[in-house]
Amino acid sequence: MKQRELIKKLVDAGFVFDRHGGNHDVYIRNSVIENVPRHKEINEKLAKAILKRNGIV
Repeated sequence: MKQRELIKKLVDAGFVFDRHGGNHDVYIRNSVIENVPRHKEINEKLAKAILKRNGIV
């Protein structure tokens, strides 16, 4: 999955950009923090796990 697609889904679910980490961008919703790898293409299993963990799937 493209990084842009994953970020769009997170933002649509209420996450907002917080800061840049070392190799990740950090998004936050209330007290939930989600790290998104800074790669153009994100492994499909990882992307699905991030979405599932946050109830977006």
